[in-house]
Amino acid sequence: MNTNLRTAPPVVRSPMRPHPWFGFLRGLLFAAMPGMRFGAGPRATPWLAAAMARRRLLLALVAAFAVAAWALTPEGTPWPQALLQTLLFAWVAIGFVTALMGGWVMLRGDPHALTLKRPHAPIDRGARTAVIMPICNEDIATVYGGLRATCESLAATGALSLFDIYVLSDTANPKLREAEVAAWERLRTMLGDGEVDGGARVFYRWRRRRTKRKAGNVADFCRRWGSQYRYMVVLDADSTMSGRTLVDMVRLMEENPRAGIVQSLPTARAQDTLHSQLQQFATRVTGRLFALGMAFWQLGESHYWGHNAIIRVEAFMAHCALAPIPGRGGLAGEILSHDFVEAALMRRAGYEVWLAPQLDGSWEQYPPNLLAELQRDRRWCQGNLQNARLVAEPGWRPAHRAMFVTGALSYAIAPLWLVFVVLGTLLHAPLPSHEGAVALWVMTAVLLLLPRVLGVVAVLAARDQRRFGGTAALVVSSVLELLASAVQAPLRMLAHTTFVIGALTGLKLEWKSPPRQAGTVAWRDAAVSIGLMSLPLLALAVLGQRSGEIGVWHLAPLVLPLLLAVPFTVLTGSEAIGRAVRRAGLLVTPEDREPPRPVARAAENRGFADLVPPPVVSAARGAAAAMGRPRAVMAAGMAALAVFVTLPQTGITPQLSPAMQAEREIFALMRSSPISVPQVRLEPSPVAVRFDASYRPAARIDDDIRRRALDAVQRAEGQESYERLVNSLAKAAAIAP
Repeated sequence: MNTNLRTAPPVVRSPMRPHPWFGFLRGLLFAAMPGMRFGAGPRATPWLAAAMARRRLLLALVAAFAVAAWALTPEGTPWPQALLQTLLFAWVAIGFVTALMGGWVMLRGDPHALTLKRPHAPIDRGARTAVIMPICNEDIATVYGGLRATCESLAATGALSLFDIYVLSDTANPKLREAEVAAWERLRTMLGDGEVDGGARVFYRWRRRRTKRKAGNVADFCRRWGSQYRYMVVLDADSTMSGRTLVDMVRLMEENPRAGIVQSLPTARAQDTLHSQLQQFATRVTGRLFALGMAFWQLGESHYWGHNAIIRVEAFMAHCALAPIPGRGGLAGEILSHDFVEAALMRRAGYEVWLAPQLDGSWEQYPPNLLAELQRDRRWCQGNLQNARLVAEPGWRPAHRAMFVTGALSYAIAPLWLVFVVLGTLLHAPLPSHEGAVALWVMTAVLLLLPRVLGVVAVLAARDQRRFGGTAALVVSSVLELLASAVQAPLRMLAHTTFVIGALTGLKLEWKSPPRQAGTVAWRDAAVSIGLMSLPLLALAVLGQRSGEIGVWHLAPLVLPLLLAVPFTVLTGSEAIGRAVRRAGLLVTPEDREPPRPVARAAENRGFADLVPPPVVSAARGAAAAMGRPRAVMAAGMAALAVFVTLPQTGITPQLSPAMQAEREIFALMRSSPISVPQVRLEPSPVAVRFDASYRPAARIDDDIRRRALDAVQRAEGQESYERLVNSLAKAAAIAP
């Protein structure tokens, strides 16, 4: 690697300072004090009045469903079971009503939605926009293939001069980092980009130490170059966007000066595996209904998903810096799911946050198999549970408080379902009447099935079934996706229960990027990650059946998916089966039949595939490892069965070299580090080290810590002196005759 290579523009530093959180109890006390307000409050706008009326309607409908569920509860049902089933039925009703309103918007439109009023208006030359892609140990072909397609599409609009592209790397692997720089240089050559010192549009920046993960990566960009741009578009490592959509997003921000964030609706790009195709079909047919429904309830107080969105940089830097959550354990420390919190902060400052499902030309890649999806869900679970600690912060809008609660419930609902199953098995007793239970079961099934039916009806109403392979293929594909979802539901329930227990008990989370490329799922990996987790619930089912109180057919919906868990995970992760299903004309989406040009170009990764270094382990094996060790999986499964009991996870910390010990101590004491362009360093082989984000040594520095810090600095300086000596000898040898 060229150590003198300049990859980024000159730094123009600006401040971005976080403010400490009130905390849950202080937030409640603040709210209880008469006359206390945080901020000026939202402006009165027509859309806000409409949103409040719509949310009252949502609450009324969900309350009506909950009352119906309570009324249909059979006499003699234990009250904990009755309360749980009412809560769970209300949760299902929220999804149903949201999809129903999405169907209404699809047919009738929404007069309050954010729309582009002047689609061809010229854009102010001062509306400079940075397109940033934070990456960390990602697949080179996926990153630069999608980025190349985005840049080519943007150049075709004629508005490329308004945009700069930044690849913001937190990659720790030196070989992968070299490949990233080589791919960046090749991308610039392909695009005919100018020199970095003059006329360049595509830049690369590497941070020496990655603090605060992705949120810290983006904040570091804002501090260094944010003042040079009016807007920034955040992309994920697997994101692709059309140039027209990027330009339209800038126009939306220009037309709406109070808009702080506009979130597009990314369309899933499937890989060749059956699992990925199932999820792509589901999101394409049904997911749009839910997105339109969420936009209907939220309007200008909506979600931000962390990517494929445009942000007003000045407002973001002034109001969206993230302070760590005080305390200890898995729910303290640096914020993991930063996007929801940043949206709430932006709205608290008076800016609007919009979800714009009408913006097409936005794509993301879906995980290739169930293990990779659950690896991602593990991170999201801990982040959403952590965000629930911020629900009482002063100044939040009610919509964003509700998002924090529903975000946590989306994962906490899994152990509630498990408790409901356990109660239904252990407390099962003959009831005087089963009519109410049957009616409640039928209503639950209807609420779960109707969104899928509405999705198919919406496709047929738009006469768009040809793009899904025809009416017959659309219906058969929907049934296939429904069956797959029914098999996966108990697995997700167990996995999410395991993740919730891990987060609440403080088990450490090793933050890894999910695999972007498909890889075969080994039977051993599936058995360790999924099979062991299923054993406690299977044992419970056998216990219930042997007691004679529960019949085999009552247990079939639970037992069959658990028995099929391992082969189902392996087979749906197969590319061969996925390609065979596609050849049969099933699970086809419009993007498969007529791929948009950016999607087609992103799939042509031949220009960067040769730069990808060989992986140490397969993507599927890495996903399985991220799910947890066999002992931890089994322990969490037993904890889920017992509801309250948990078994601690143990591990062995590897022995580090003196140089890495020095770096670790400095990192723990300093908690921040500079960035630099890629450099050649004499480093030991990287070792996976877990850092506890809740550790705060700076709060209790004593003489012993100062001595250890001094020793660490001296060892690091000695290592640097050794490196300088070796480099000098190497240069002398190079110039010697």
